[in-house]
Order: sequence, then structure tokens, then C-alpha cells
Amino acid sequence: MAISMYRASVPVFVQFLTSLSEFLAKAAAHAEAKKVEPSVYVTGRLAPDMFALARQVQIATDMAKGAAARLSGTDVPGYADTETTFPELQARIKKTLDFIQGVKPEAFDGADDRDITLKAGPNELHFKGEAYLTTFALPNFFFHITTTYGILRHMGVELGKKDFLGMK
Repeated sequence: MAISMYRASVPVFVQFLTSLSEFLAKAAAHAEAKKVEPSVYVTGRLAPDMFALARQVQIATDMAKGAAARLSGTDVPGYADTETTFPELQARIKKTLDFIQGVKPEAFDGADDRDITLKAGPNELHFKGEAYLTTFALPNFFFHITTTYGILRHMGVELGKKDFLGMK
């Protein structure tokens, strides 16, 4: 049996956004235990030319909400990208989870063949739904989740593969 576009997207986004939220909770606890200003983590980056942690979280949530909306044929919610603290980033993740979990599975019917068009900088990208999910949305989502993980590990936050996968 073929996997549905809903099952290939929403549950995956939920699992890894939940992991992302837990990364941030561990980072906040680490900051408190080490007496480090939390903004050091939120503005941390792996390399000078990479986005800071806050932007990584923003893009990961954008990928999840954008994919759920586009694949279900609904409007993509707009977020202001103004988060600068752990609580603000946690609120953004929660808002994203609430949105994607509110999209009904049947809204994804026919999503694999749905025309998807989006702007990426000055370029306009065109996909069919399945290609959009598998070659653009999911890879970008995982890139930004993984980069957030890497930033926090680099800063000494005790995270492991089980944290990434959301395994207790």
C-alpha cells in the first residue's frame, strides 16, 4: 500500500518539531545550570556565514507549516520571525504544531499531483506535490533541525541521537 502524503508529512513534522522543542528545553536548562545567558545559545551558530539558532528554528517551522498548507491546499500562515528567546521559540513551535495538527488528513487527497509554486529569494520554484515534499520541504526541514542540534551540541548541551529521534 502506498503511503499517503499526509502520513509522509504531518506525523514526521510533529515528531521532529517535538524533538526540536525538547532540544530547546534542554538548552535552557543547560544555560541555567552553567550560568550562561540564554541569548548566547539563541544567537549561536556553527560558522560565521550560517544562520543563528533562532533563524534555524524559524526556518524549520516555516518548512513544516508551509508544506502542510501547500499540500493541503490551504493558506500558509505568516509568522513575523521576531523570536529572540527560548520561550518565544517554544511558542513558535507550539503554534506550528497546532496548525499542522489541525489540517485534516483528507485535505491531502490528491496532494502528490498538486501544483506547488513558491518564491525562494528572487526565484520562483515549481513542483508537483510529491516532489515538493520529498526533494524540497523534508530535506530543508531536516537540515534546519539538524543544524539546530549541531549548534546546541557544539555549545555543550547534552543531546544524543535518541533526543533527535524523539525516543525516550
